Amino acid sequence: MRDYEKLAFLHAPDATLVLGDRMILRASLRVEAVFGWTPKELEGQSIRVLYPGQTDYELIGDRARRAMLAAPVYRDERFMRRKDGQVVWMEGHGTALDRDDPQRLAVWTYRPLESEGPTGALTPTERRIARYLVNGFTSKEIALAMGSSPRTVEVHRANMIRKMGVRNSFELVSRLLAGVG
Repeated sequence: MRDYEKLAFLHAPDATLVLGDRMILRASLRVEAVFGWTPKELEGQSIRVLYPGQTDYELIGDRARRAMLAAPVYRDERFMRRKDGQVVWMEGHGTALDRDDPQRLAVWTYRPLESEGPTGALTPTERRIARYLVNGFTSKEIALAMGSSPRTVEVHRANMIRKMGVRNSFELVSRLLAGVG
């Protein structure tokens, strides 16, 4: 008899990872098309390798852990990094197999979104700041991650608000996440 569960995991239409304490224990075949890594290259590595930076890894991980304590499935959109260093806009879904300790053992799926996010009219620096904004970073955290001042980040944020035709930072993040821009 065939092992349908193993076949389903290996050939799932989205890149699928089994994580234990944020280490990649198993990776589906689709990870190569999505991230550029073979499953064997990813297995045994920290999920950190798929994040654009350390701050992204820490803040998104903490947010996902808290959300999975409250609900069985967590979903977000975020930028992630491929093996070649390209940062791509992804949809992620995660579920904890131990609801009391969501990071102990979890299953995550990732799917590239049709575009690289709703940031077409923005400058490269504004697109970089947008990546942090949608992941819940403060201006101070963005400035620290980018090696700039919080004031510089605020100026870019104000320009983004104007360009995207929204009234405030909340609407800006909502528009970025909705993919309208």
